[in-house]
Amino acid sequence: MDIRELDYDLPPELIAQHPAERRDGSRLLHLRRGGDVLGHHLFRDLPDLLAAGDLLVLNDTRVLPARLVGRRAATGGRWEGLFLAERPGGAWELLCRTRGRLRPGDVVVVGQPPDELRLTYLERTDAEEGASLFRPEAAGPAEALLSRFGQVPLPPYIRRGRAADADRDRYQTVYARPPGSVAAPTAGLHFTPELFERLAARGVERAFVTLHVGVGTFRPIQVEDVTRHRVHAEWCEVPAATVEAVRRCKERGGRVIAVGTTTTRTLETAALDGELRPWRGDSTLTIRPPFAFRVLDGLVTNFHLPRSSLLLLVAAFTGLESMRAAYRAAVERRYRFYSYGDAMLVV
Repeated sequence: MDIRELDYDLPPELIAQHPAERRDGSRLLHLRRGGDVLGHHLFRDLPDLLAAGDLLVLNDTRVLPARLVGRRAATGGRWEGLFLAERPGGAWELLCRTRGRLRPGDVVVVGQPPDELRLTYLERTDAEEGASLFRPEAAGPAEALLSRFGQVPLPPYIRRGRAADADRDRYQTVYARPPGSVAAPTAGLHFTPELFERLAARGVERAFVTLHVGVGTFRPIQVEDVTRHRVHAEWCEVPAATVEAVRRCKERGGRVIAVGTTTTRTLETAALDGELRPWRGDSTLTIRPPFAFRVLDGLVTNFHLPRSSLLLLVAAFTGLESMRAAYRAAVERRYRFYSYGDAMLVV
């Protein structure tokens, strides 16, 4: 499979810069897996498109306010960082941008006196391309410090990454729990408590997994032959309760429907030996055509960037030509694309 098969033409004005007024007011394209577009709906119509006995599996990760904007203490020059992880010993791993090179011992400052966060540059690290280690002078867990000094890490195609106050709420699912992601599992952004009530009344169950989304979600595939592409590692967990919910769903003849590519990667990682089992750890699974899905019967997903590993996963699930036909239909009907955009149901 050539990378050019993951290209498509997208008018720039279809890249959503703001979420829909209501979460469940976004649009929903209904696609037969491996086949044709079945219809065009609103996301609030989802209960009518599912059946009693189906199971939705959702990623409950919480997005950290991982974007840090500050200045270099010595020069006052602008500095920007994206928090990736806290290392043993308290050092922070960050992707950062600034004019000129940082040297060990250089300090960057986030915030204004007297409420400042000072970070001392230590060294580059090979864990992520372009990542560096910094040591925060302030005491306390990273999550608490990021809540005080960090911003919503919007992807660069949304307002050039510049967040507004409303993004603190809208770039987070209503069911988010354990913090750890630097990007939202965007297929879940469309759900509301009221929609979950209607799904339950329909007889559709739900269960949860956790995958902490890493910065690699923003990176395009860089090789022409997609079989050479490897998706970055991400920590994930499938609890025993979710394994049991999937087992019961399969026994009653229901469909297991993953909400998002992150949920897909998590479930299929835990089932690589042929049977879904409770699992936690770093997933290094790359899903590309052809792939034998062991758990999924359906997928809810947003519309993804060209040449991305997320689009590659969708092509593996629905078939390349079916996926391309759906994207053509979405462009023709002026669907909104990417993180704050509309969604697709594939069953």
